[in-house]
Amino acid sequence: MLDWNPALYRRFEDERTRPAQELLARVPLADLSSAAHVVDLGCGPGNSTELLVQRFPKAQVTGIDTSKAMLASARERLPGTAFEQGDIATWVPDVAPDLIYANAALQWVAGHETLVPRLFSLLAPGGVLAIQMPDNRQEPSHRLMRAVAGEAPWREPIGDADAVRTELATIAGYYDMLAKEAALVDVWHTVYQHVMPTAGAIVDWLRSTGLRPFLDPLSDELRASFLAEYERRISDAYPLRSDGNRLLAFPRMFIVAQRPAP
Repeated sequence: MLDWNPALYRRFEDERTRPAQELLARVPLADLSSAAHVVDLGCGPGNSTELLVQRFPKAQVTGIDTSKAMLASARERLPGTAFEQGDIATWVPDVAPDLIYANAALQWVAGHETLVPRLFSLLAPGGVLAIQMPDNRQEPSHRLMRAVAGEAPWREPIGDADAVRTELATIAGYYDMLAKEAALVDVWHTVYQHVMPTAGAIVDWLRSTGLRPFLDPLSDELRASFLAEYERRISDAYPLRSDGNRLLAFPRMFIVAQRPAP
């Protein structure tokens, strides 16, 4: 895929940061004594990293991302924080972290049945793995992406873009991956209802994330026609509410697991 667009991603930063805040609120680490080394996997433009810096002001906080553009934006936002380019699938820390925090990142990485236990095993004793992932593949927003991508003239250049984002396990599945080795596993599911002014705003939200594998292979002309057709279908799928806005349902999955203390 092409590199990420931090400005487009930040257009809905308040909505994107809310799940990050709610994930962090459930992390059972109180202060520096329990969190000296903190890692933000898939840190993006640093909005989630900023929450970690505020929560653990004396900890060494490191943001990891594959995107050079996102890392540049994060460094501008938090010039005193360490940011490194890295791939979550193969990442190994130099020092065992007290918190590995992955907000809206692991859905882009395949092989969760091995990835999630591996990340958990990298923690220091008493450390916490905290994960939040969109769980919206079956929502109209994402079913319509696949439907439009499967039609001419977009089907041939896009190919199997749907394979870019991994299938998630169930809540119970993630619990089972972690429960035998964990002192605590907390899992939950939330469906946010984001108030959006137009169908075009919904498309703009998704252009910076879920739509990217579909749009990146297209020429400018095909990209414009794809977005026009997709927005038409989005308008039908998310009707006007009584105040003229639209509601974008956005399910998200949360997992917090803590290793036994020494």
